[in-house]
Amino acid sequence: MHTVLVIEDDLGIQKQLKWSLSDYELVFASDRQQAMTQLRRFEPAVVTLDLGLPPDPANASEGMACLSDILSSKPDTKVIVITGSTDNSHALQAIALGAYDYYQKPLDADVLNIILQRAFKLTELENENKALRASYQQQADIIGNSEAIQKACRTVEKIAPTEITTLLLGESGTGKEVFARAIHRQSPRANKPFIAINCASIPENLLESELFGYEKGAFTGAVKTTLGKIECANGGTLLLDEIGDMPLSLQAKMLRFLQERVIERIGGRSEIEVDVRIICATHRDLTEMVAQQSFREDLYYRISEIVLKVPALRNRGHDIILIAKALLHRFNQEYKTQIQGFTECATQAMLAHSWPGNIRELQNKLKSAVILAESKFLSAEELGLQPSTSKASCPTLRQIREEAESEGIRHAYALANSNLSKTADLLGITRPTLYALIDKYKLYDLKQSDNELTQ
Repeated sequence: MHTVLVIEDDLGIQKQLKWSLSDYELVFASDRQQAMTQLRRFEPAVVTLDLGLPPDPANASEGMACLSDILSSKPDTKVIVITGSTDNSHALQAIALGAYDYYQKPLDADVLNIILQRAFKLTELENENKALRASYQQQADIIGNSEAIQKACRTVEKIAPTEITTLLLGESGTGKEVFARAIHRQSPRANKPFIAINCASIPENLLESELFGYEKGAFTGAVKTTLGKIECANGGTLLLDEIGDMPLSLQAKMLRFLQERVIERIGGRSEIEVDVRIICATHRDLTEMVAQQSFREDLYYRISEIVLKVPALRNRGHDIILIAKALLHRFNQEYKTQIQGFTECATQAMLAHSWPGNIRELQNKLKSAVILAESKFLSAEELGLQPSTSKASCPTLRQIREEAESEGIRHAYALANSNLSKTADLLGITRPTLYALIDKYKLYDLKQSDNELTQ
């Protein structure tokens, strides 16, 4: 049975609700303090709240305070405000504060039952949505619907089931590791280890031992045999991040491993077979490095069987806002804040910013803004961005349709060698319909050209 917290100081109404709402498990509270105790104890999804609570039952001040306390403690709670006043101002004020609905006395059990059913149904849908969102986040952290990101996602879907070696190219902070993890999650190796190593962050004299491991006594301080990252990833996926920074002296040994799938630990003499999928990533221009002989050409062609270019944030259009909202939701949970969104000025500033640091820069700006925010909506100044001087306008659907039709007519006209009859055939419409569209969109140059050709 669903639990409903009834906050009501009138014992007669409590009894009436107990008999009327027999399909629910009712928990009662008669004042604000008791209500918060019951809320913490039973965590009900739905609450009914009488605004006239002691010590000020004649006014709604105590009820409003109780509503604020409930929503501050449990923001997802559906609070149904019950009022005995014919003045709806208090009820509307409660709705503005975040109450789910309001009901005016005298009580009608049938009506109240319907309101409760709707409240629980909404809670159920919200929980399902959260579960789906969490599941989606576990499956893939790639957020966006721009053409560039959708193309990259389609590439991930195609290459994930294969064993092909993939090279991820993109600026720093674009999320190359996120794409690598997405490939791993969608591959047959999903239940095996995913190991990432940043070739730029480890000193040259230590990188080889980190990758290939070492035998006991191989060098001073090698007090025990230690497995390298490649062996640790056996059966799974190894991400060689920033492979463009791998020293030339180590590139030859890496090439042999990629070709033979065997390694030798430092100080060892036996070959060890390793079954691992390799994904490489870099922000550098490897073709230019090959030309400058700072990266081995044979290694480049070995790691770039498939090249996936991860788009920069500035090239992803309104994905910026989608990612910002997702990050805001995460930081709200992490820092226990309740920031509701962005001001219009902040939205335009995010779209206008060039984002040289890409998603990592957006993440850092949002994190600091959430912590230091003084209002429910983040401003451009709180994000550390310059307010956009131009106002972005969104065309209406009618304007979009008219522009598309005009462009389509001109395209067909060109394919038909300026013949209107053939243009109409290509468009699948009659010639009179085509003339009507030409008049509608004022494409008179098409008529003129057609007249000149027929004369």
